Amino acid sequence: MPGPMGRGPHGPAGNGPAEKPQDFGKTMGKLVHYCRKYIPVIVIALVLGAAGTIFQIVGPDKLKDMTNEITKGLPAVVHGKPVAGAIDFDAVGRIGWLLVALYVGYALLSYLQSWLMANVTQRTAQQLRESISVKINKLPLSYFDKVSYGDVLSRITNDVDAIGQTLGQSLGSLITSVTLFVGALVMMFWNNWIMALCAIGSSLLGLVLMGAIMKASQQYFARQQAALGDVNGHVEEMYAGHLIVKAYNGEADSIRRFERYNADLYDSGWKSQFLSGLMMPLMQFVGNFGYVVVCVVGAALAMDGQIEFGVIVAFMMYIRLFTQPLSQFAQAFQNLQRCAAASERVFGFLEEPEMADESDKPALLGADRANGTGQPVRGDVEFDHVRFEYEPGKPIINDFSATVKAGQKVAIVGPTGAGKTTMVNLLMRFYEIAGGRITIDGVDTKSVPRWNVHDQFSMVLQDTWVFRGTVRENIAYSKPGVTDEQIREACRAVGLDHYIQSLPNGYDTVLDENTSLSAGQKQLLTIARAMVQDAPILILDEATSSVDTRTEELIQKAMDALTVGRTSFVIAHRLSTIRDADMILVMNHGDVIERGTHEQLLAAGGFYANLYNSQFTLTS
Repeated sequence: MPGPMGRGPHGPAGNGPAEKPQDFGKTMGKLVHYCRKYIPVIVIALVLGAAGTIFQIVGPDKLKDMTNEITKGLPAVVHGKPVAGAIDFDAVGRIGWLLVALYVGYALLSYLQSWLMANVTQRTAQQLRESISVKINKLPLSYFDKVSYGDVLSRITNDVDAIGQTLGQSLGSLITSVTLFVGALVMMFWNNWIMALCAIGSSLLGLVLMGAIMKASQQYFARQQAALGDVNGHVEEMYAGHLIVKAYNGEADSIRRFERYNADLYDSGWKSQFLSGLMMPLMQFVGNFGYVVVCVVGAALAMDGQIEFGVIVAFMMYIRLFTQPLSQFAQAFQNLQRCAAASERVFGFLEEPEMADESDKPALLGADRANGTGQPVRGDVEFDHVRFEYEPGKPIINDFSATVKAGQKVAIVGPTGAGKTTMVNLLMRFYEIAGGRITIDGVDTKSVPRWNVHDQFSMVLQDTWVFRGTVRENIAYSKPGVTDEQIREACRAVGLDHYIQSLPNGYDTVLDENTSLSAGQKQLLTIARAMVQDAPILILDEATSSVDTRTEELIQKAMDALTVGRTSFVIAHRLSTIRDADMILVMNHGDVIERGTHEQLLAAGGFYANLYNSQFTLTS
């Protein structure tokens, strides 16, 4: 399928079908409003471009005057004998220098226009990326439940790049093309209306042929894009499942399907490229045909004494200036369509509903060391009749209540989809609850800003996250004032210090594609990060399923060390790891159906007992 930009393969003078916005005018209006501070610069750039084009248009008319001056001084035949004329070289020189000034002025003004537009468009692209970056931090987590990360990345990269690349080119090209087209037309009629009509007629004939070819090629470009999507999808699918294909002897069927897709791609590809390749020769034919018409008609008019020879020379150039904008119009409009389509997606993202502004809420949780106010958070947590729904009318959490004392270890267990991770997300205010309340040390989490809630938590998730940076930077992530000794102490506690010391630069080793960490080492690193954060409440999402038994024991010991003195919430997948929990909450279909210690729940012989015994039976 075509990429986010909808770019198809294109030949010398023809493109694949441009992606069209749903509302071109409205979207371009938003883009103009977004660029409003650059509008004066854009206007100046466009005026400079138009002025430069006028210089270009005046050039052939002055060349006509020069030709006529030279013609006057050429030898004439009088009574069968050549009589030498006198060429006015002063007049020719003046016109020559004027032509130099016109074309130098055209070049300078065009350069200034391009420089100004390039600056404006790249500044706009930079500003759009910054706006998107700010917007991402203001979007609720629920937005990313319905939109893929790839789509957001595409808006930051492909769509913003498309705006930056096409806006300046298309606007400048459109203005200069219109000026060139109108100016050449006016100058042709100014010089001779008969030759002007002949030139227009020859050009229209070529345009009709070009339009017919473009219309025919569009369907083949669309077919080519669809066929390309089939080929890419099939190859990706077969590559991902290569072992299964071989295991089930599906190679022959896979090859047959690939050959069918490949044949479709070949058929549509060569037709679209062939028709697209006709455009440039056809444009050259139109131009050459116009030259022939102008020469023949001009010669007849010159012989009849209706025009001077210089008019023919001027028309030869005006024919090129007249036909040149016709192809530029289509290209500029297509670029504007792409620009509008990309802008529509970018502004659609920027207009997504944001989380409520909480700058006016006081930070009541934790001590403010700078001002010496507040008390450190103990870690008492209460869920009071909490309700939650991702979509209105479809509750996920119906009526959840629980009281957790500071320092307790609470395990949340249940089958897939029971609501375990949802409860943790609600606790950290990644989502807003629909009813009830959640308190930390008696403070309603909705009464304080989100960042103040997040400050009270450390997290170790099932999916480890290690970014490109040094080991030290990864462990001390977003925690100011962390000493090297604190970092080393945390790594020693999780058993990672010896390995880090063996790296080329120790704690200053940059973690990238050249520095390989095993899944277990990454997990230990994230546990060390949580230790350094030293938050009063801890969230653990067990992540030992993809590591060997010895590494699992190391990670479990590190997690046990991490929970000491902290209120801990453990999303448990292996029930054998949470036997020592102070409280086990058993969830199913959004409700807490059982609660108690491991021994109490086993003795009750309910849902937890069945779940535990089924895991024990499977593992034994």
